[in-house]
Amino acid sequence: MSRPAAPPPRSPRSARRTVLGLFAAGALAAGALLPLHAAAADSAAAPAFNYGEALQKSLLFYEAQQSGKLPATNRVSWRGDSALDDGKDVGLDLTGGWYDAGDHVKFGLPMAASTTMLAWGGIAEKQGYTASGQMQYLKNNLRFVDDYLIKAHPAPNVLYGQVGGGSADHAWWGPAEVLPMARPAYKIDASCPGSDLAGETAAALASSSMVFADSDPTYAATLLTHAKQLYSFADTYRGKYSDCIKDAQGYYNSWSGYNDELVWGAIWLYKATGDSSYLAKAESYYANLSTEPQSTTKSYKWTIAWDDKSYGAYVLLAQLTGKQQYVDDANRWLDWWTVGVNGSQVKYSPGGEAVLDSWGSLRYAANTSFVALVYSDTLASDPVRKARYHDFAVRQIGYALGDNPRKSSYLIGFGANSPKNPHHRTAHGSWTDQLTSPVNSRHTLIGALVGGPSSADDSYTDDRSNYVNNEVATDYNAAFTGALARLYGEYGGSPLASFPPKESPDGPEMSVQASVNASGTNFTEIKAYLINKSAWPARALKNASLRYYFTLEPGVSPSQITLTTNYNQCGTVSGPTLYSGSTYYVTVDCSNTVIAPAGQSAYRKEVQFRIASAGAWDPTNDWSYQGISLVPGSTPVDAANIRLLDGGAPQWGAEPGGTGPSPSPSASASPSPSPSPSASASPSPSPSASSSPSSSPSSSPSQPVAGCAVTYTVGSSWGSGFTADVTVRNTGSSTVSGWTLAWTYRGNEVVTNAWNAKVVQSGAAVTVTDAGWNGTLAPGGSASFGFQATGTPAALPAFTLNGRACSTS
Repeated sequence: MSRPAAPPPRSPRSARRTVLGLFAAGALAAGALLPLHAAAADSAAAPAFNYGEALQKSLLFYEAQQSGKLPATNRVSWRGDSALDDGKDVGLDLTGGWYDAGDHVKFGLPMAASTTMLAWGGIAEKQGYTASGQMQYLKNNLRFVDDYLIKAHPAPNVLYGQVGGGSADHAWWGPAEVLPMARPAYKIDASCPGSDLAGETAAALASSSMVFADSDPTYAATLLTHAKQLYSFADTYRGKYSDCIKDAQGYYNSWSGYNDELVWGAIWLYKATGDSSYLAKAESYYANLSTEPQSTTKSYKWTIAWDDKSYGAYVLLAQLTGKQQYVDDANRWLDWWTVGVNGSQVKYSPGGEAVLDSWGSLRYAANTSFVALVYSDTLASDPVRKARYHDFAVRQIGYALGDNPRKSSYLIGFGANSPKNPHHRTAHGSWTDQLTSPVNSRHTLIGALVGGPSSADDSYTDDRSNYVNNEVATDYNAAFTGALARLYGEYGGSPLASFPPKESPDGPEMSVQASVNASGTNFTEIKAYLINKSAWPARALKNASLRYYFTLEPGVSPSQITLTTNYNQCGTVSGPTLYSGSTYYVTVDCSNTVIAPAGQSAYRKEVQFRIASAGAWDPTNDWSYQGISLVPGSTPVDAANIRLLDGGAPQWGAEPGGTGPSPSPSASASPSPSPSPSASASPSPSPSASSSPSSSPSSSPSQPVAGCAVTYTVGSSWGSGFTADVTVRNTGSSTVSGWTLAWTYRGNEVVTNAWNAKVVQSGAAVTVTDAGWNGTLAPGGSASFGFQATGTPAALPAFTLNGRACSTS
């Protein structure tokens, strides 16, 4: 199995500053920066984009990110309920909220920051949202996430800031509806506080209350109550949340600290309540905001994002008070993004993108653009800056929508040549826990803004494994959506009338494949796979059963039929049961196991069962015998006449003389053919040489050969490291109790951490032992583990299992 690497930490702000400073210095020396007037040289003409459609689609993305019980307002046909046990480990209901990005962790800080930015768009651009018909959809999405934030705040000084562990979540690649791992909940409280997280969540709920103030004043009041409590918590108990929720440090560490959120939260509470004490706090704490190195000048060489809200505070305080300090700080920041300040300017690509950082460059440009538009609308007394900031924003949003050298949109499902394969587990729809299979994503993640070019060179590749350029996230879309509402208000456009389109499955979601495993004059042995590749939505089969229909020959009674199993990953095999006339069926009960599109061993279960007769036997007239592969030992094929049920609900296959669920639904797109299961994908032992229940001669497959097989797959690689996934499989006939896998690298690889096994490396020699719970390998059984390593993956090494050489692939 191949899993994506757990992404490196979101770039620390301090490190980003250093890298960016060196990058800019080098560019200046090479004359690579644009002339300082270039960003505003041309006044933006009315662009040829349908901003109504873009806004409509950008909002829909949030419904694809919904966790928990989906509301009736969810419009994404391929999403289902998920993570319904969130919070049970702490005795709370913490279901709901948004999955962060292409993963399934609910990170509280970026979730709250995205909520604030979305709500700000609804407040500042109310006209655009209303005129485009998107205001109700905005409110639906805000209410969904606000309800979760309320749940996460069960007491005045308690806030749950994360659900799900980063490492375990990132080690698995599959759809949200069948998450297999435990999802711990993490909190801040008075004993271990997080002023940044509490302050941002206060801002989120306060700004949301302003959106609901007219349409639902009771709900708005509830939001404000929580916002006030959270801000008091943030202000009274000071601390960085990532010092308490340590799991977040590798993903959303609070690099900027909490001073910006204390200012930010106070501003939004002042705007929502009119209570001047909050404005006084915001102005008082403003002095604590960061400055440029060795300077008293407020920071301006970055931008507003999930970590640092200082830049939004400049603009809002400038608008609220008109004080020159705030105006100067806001102007300096946006000048640096446009015409430059003191010879320094954000890097521009030849095609016109303002590139602040490699990771999610379009997100930063969009965030700045939204605030620039909001600010420019209040600069009547400064017409030069008003036009400068406006035109900059129009240009940056246009770049994301397709006005770029590639003539390609970065908003999925909008415009020309938009991305098809974002780094997003549920949209990909893998059933094998593999980032690379199937090749093409099964769903269109409509409205998601991808990260975009990582350098100021306009280059981009639609590569699912590249989470720097091709991941999506709730914070990528938040300010971008507000900017689209603003541009719709200015330039117009027409939201699509029939939206969103409903997808159709790309093939059978549930199926049975079968072949003749062995046969004789008085018996037939069937090898059958029960398969779950569901993705519309993904769902688990928890009460599956299979029915194989056959015909009793004249003069043969049911008591003369004997059923045996040779290999069975399910439960009991029972029957025969009368269907009609002389037609009977065998039932394979799989209610003892879950069949889910969650991995190579999870999506498919195998059973080998033999039907033998003490009397006459002729399988050629059996209903379920038709269409299966008849060559003993051959690869199973789709068996349209074998019935698959979940409880009493048919999932696949036709009953005798009738029809069943269509085995081949029409595809809405053109997904690449996905590999059908084969023996190499999940081999099972060859059937044993059991004798026929009667004296009639029978043919018997050969005995299994003892041994082991190892699949070693490099999942993701970068310049200095890679991740790999290893599956060890017992191909012998005896159970392995406790295993040690060993190999010697041929290059410079060094394992740094692992999951699902214990790894020790000495020099080039690697020794892996089981984790205890996965130490028993039955014949045909397998265990999988993964690891991260430094170095460059070299040629495939040779493996031994408990000292015995293994075959490799």
